Parts: sequence; C-alpha cells; structure tokens
Amino acid sequence: MVGLGPKGLLVADAVIAGVVVVWAVLRAPALDVVAVVSAVALGVPLAARRLRPTAVLSTVLPVGAAAIAVGTGTESTVVAVALALHPVALSSFRSGALGLVAALACVVTAGVAVATVPGLPLVPAPAGTESFATNPVSTSLFSAVVVTGSWAVAAAVRTRRRHRAELAESRTARAVAEERLRIARDIHDVVGHNLSLIAMKAAVANHVAGTRPDEREAALRGIEQVSRSALADVRTVLGGLREPSAPAGAAGLDRLVDDARSAGVDVTVEQADLSGTPAAVRISAYRIVQEALTNVRRHGRPPRCHLVTAVEPGRLVISVVSALDEDTDPGRDGHGLLGMRERVALHGGTLRAGRAPGGYEVRATLPFEPDARHG
Repeated sequence: MVGLGPKGLLVADAVIAGVVVVWAVLRAPALDVVAVVSAVALGVPLAARRLRPTAVLSTVLPVGAAAIAVGTGTESTVVAVALALHPVALSSFRSGALGLVAALACVVTAGVAVATVPGLPLVPAPAGTESFATNPVSTSLFSAVVVTGSWAVAAAVRTRRRHRAELAESRTARAVAEERLRIARDIHDVVGHNLSLIAMKAAVANHVAGTRPDEREAALRGIEQVSRSALADVRTVLGGLREPSAPAGAAGLDRLVDDARSAGVDVTVEQADLSGTPAAVRISAYRIVQEALTNVRRHGRPPRCHLVTAVEPGRLVISVVSALDEDTDPGRDGHGLLGMRERVALHGGTLRAGRAPGGYEVRATLPFEPDARHG
C-alpha cells in the first residue's frame, strides 16, 4: 500500500473485499445460499474499513463468529477479522488493544463452541480440512497468530508514524532555534558594527563642533548614512528571511572597508573576486570581515589592519591582521568571535584568532563545493 493516495487505498480495500468474498465462497463446504450470504456479509464491509474502522470491525466480528459456528469457512473468516482489525489498531493504542481483545474473544469463543457444543458446526467440514471441530488447538493457534500479527503490524506502523511526527517536530524546533540564533548573530553584527561607527563619528563631531564646522557636518552626515544603513540591515534581519541578507561580494566588503576608514581605521586590502563562491559563503565572509573590522576599531593599537580574501580550490580564506601592542591582551572570545566561529561552523570550516607576525590575526576558512559555487 506504500505510495497509494486516499483514493488508491479505497480502491485497494474494494479489491481486498472482493477477494475475501470469492475466497470465502470457494472455501465453503458447499456452494449454497448460506455460503454466499455469509461470504458477502463477511467481505463487503472490508471495502469501508479505512473510512469506518470501528463500525467495520463491529460488523465483521459477529458475522465471523456466526460463519465459524455455521461452518462456512475458518481461514477466510480469520483473515477477514485480521483485515478489519488493522485500521482500528492504526488509530490508537487503546483502540487497537480493545479491538485485539474483542477479535480474539469472538474467534476463540466461536471456536470453543464449535469444538464443545454438539451439533456445531451446522455444516460439517470436508474430510482432511482443519477446523475448530477437527483440530481445535492448532486452529486456535493459527487464528491467534494471524489476528495478533495484524495488530502487531498496525502497532509498528503507528509507532513509526509517531516517530516520524516527532522527528518532524524536532526538526522544526531545531530550525526555529537555528533561525533565532541566526537573527541574534546578525543583530549583533549589525548593531555592534554600526553603533561603533556612530559612536566614533559622534565623538569626532563633538570634538570639532566649535572649531571645524566642515568636519562636524561631515561626521554628522556619516552618522546619518550609517544609521540608515543599520536600520535597513535590521529590517532585513527581522523580516523573516530564511537566508541571512547582507551585501555580499566585493561591493559589500568595499563598503565595510570605506566605513572602517571613515572611522579612523587604516585598512589595506588584498581582495579576490568572490563571484564564483556560493552566496551563503559570501554572506558569512561579509559578516566575519564586519566583526573583525569592528574589533580592530575597538582594540587595535593603533587601529590598523590588513585584509586579505583568497579563493582557493574548494574554499574561501579570509585573513585580517591588526596591529597590537606587546602589552595588549586580546582577551577571551567575546560575542563577536563566538559569532564568527558559529558562521564558520555552518560551512564546516575553521577559525583561528590569536597573535601572529605583525599583530593579531583572525583567519577564517570557509569550504564550499566547487560544483555549486554559483549559488
């Protein structure tokens, strides 16, 4: 039944019902009206077993018990009961357990009656045929195995469906958590980067307010520009986009460099063409460079750095080396470095941050699939 839609399953059930009717008629000791009526009453309800599982089982059980008592068929009756029980057991554990008990009780009670009550079955079984009258123990075991097996298969399917639902729910919760982490990371990058620029420009404007009005106005215009850019970035981050949005590629990095230089950071650049790298890698590179330049403004003594981006086979390498006094301690990883490590980890890359020749280096390696670079 795997892969059938609702209509396909209904058609399959109708076919199964027809097969049970024909089988019950063929297995009856004699082809008469009683055998045909019993077979139809036993098999036809199975066509609706998925639509009305409890009603179908409630109909099939007494009909099956009567068929066993009459003697019109044992195997077909047991199989019909098992087929009727299956969708009931799929619905819930409680319904399945009650249905199993009821099914076994009806079949076994009818079998015991046939084996112990004189005159039953009404239609004797043909010679050499196993039935409750001729082989009550083995027939009872066969019936129990078939009915219980149907219940067990349904229980396994129900458990698998529940596990699938739980897995889907877990994946959804994980996706929500990752989205929240991404938003928090992007907000940190945007706010930390742009507020540091605003603070720097505001300090310049305050310092030259009374003596150099031209520089003051330039600083205020820079504050306005940075504020608008930060507001746009925040709106984008909070817009619910699944992919982080950032000015990726050379244009975005050029803007970061220009902003850093306007804030007093001496930046030299060796930049590669990033157009052949995936969009997600370019976005992560942008944020990593953004945070690195922010750290240079905050901790660089003097605020000077050298930025290098290099595209190597299957990976993008970013290096930011900043000046660092011998007495300056870069300290523990803050939120900025933590965010960079998380971004690198998204791509299965590496991040190294520590002392290096020339000062303090942040070096990130972002791997990517060469055949999917133009994302």
